[in-house]
Amino acid sequence: MGLDAPVYVSAVAGNSQRLDGGAMFGNAPRALWSRWCPPDEENRIPLACRALLVEWEDRRVLLEAGIGTFFPPRLRARYGVVEQEHVLLRSLAELGLSEEDITDVILSHLHFDHAGGVLAPHEEGRPPRLLFPRARFFVSEAAFERAEHPHPRDRASFIPELQPLLRQSGRLCLLRDEQDVRLPRFRLRTSHGHTPGLLLSEVQGQHETVLFVSDLVPGRPWVHLPITMGYDRFPELLIDEKAVILGEMAARGGWVFYTHDPEVAMSRILRTEDGRLLAVEPQTEVRRRPI
Repeated sequence: MGLDAPVYVSAVAGNSQRLDGGAMFGNAPRALWSRWCPPDEENRIPLACRALLVEWEDRRVLLEAGIGTFFPPRLRARYGVVEQEHVLLRSLAELGLSEEDITDVILSHLHFDHAGGVLAPHEEGRPPRLLFPRARFFVSEAAFERAEHPHPRDRASFIPELQPLLRQSGRLCLLRDEQDVRLPRFRLRTSHGHTPGLLLSEVQGQHETVLFVSDLVPGRPWVHLPITMGYDRFPELLIDEKAVILGEMAARGGWVFYTHDPEVAMSRILRTEDGRLLAVEPQTEVRRRPI
């Protein structure tokens, strides 16, 4: 597998959600965040659950899988899942791919809105089952441990049936550190502010890099350093991690990929003269873009 082979990235749509804006913006006042994300009458804002597809030679690597439709209908409504079909599978089909074509899935963490898409759509009377039958599933040991033994504060964020299915598949790759991934083109980093063991995947192309930041920076409004989510376990640590990682991307001119921004898939980061970090050069459509 030559490192001189072209690398292509695609933003792959998953099921979208409508969630409480206050929860998504932590302790930021509504008067501030509503300018970025106007809420509806129930205080909900639209959110994407976007994945990143990386292709080169015979590899088809999926970074996250979105929320999918594993929830039964009553819970789908509770958690704000908009579409009834598994949108990720349709999005792959639009690229001429099926679930069997995916060779690797890197899960940044196992919260249901990032990992639920690896499960088949809910069928009444049938137990959950994994999709992507040929893929290896990469998860950090710390993130997997958190999912198997959650804190009461975040227990509802995990899918109890998912961890046993991943173990039983024989294709689970638990990463002790960032060097364990053994995938060319990828550099992994670990963050702990949102949840322990969050994997950040940097895709290294021939000319550019794309950093998949997951819930470290859900979308453009969260590039602003003080802005965090109510779901973050350690907000002050997350801010410190953001400052380092986004500062590096600003200096290097790389792309930052957003999972939850409803409009923009990725952007560059600019550091202003007064030290603020801004999302610039927004890309709304990314389809087999060479990097």
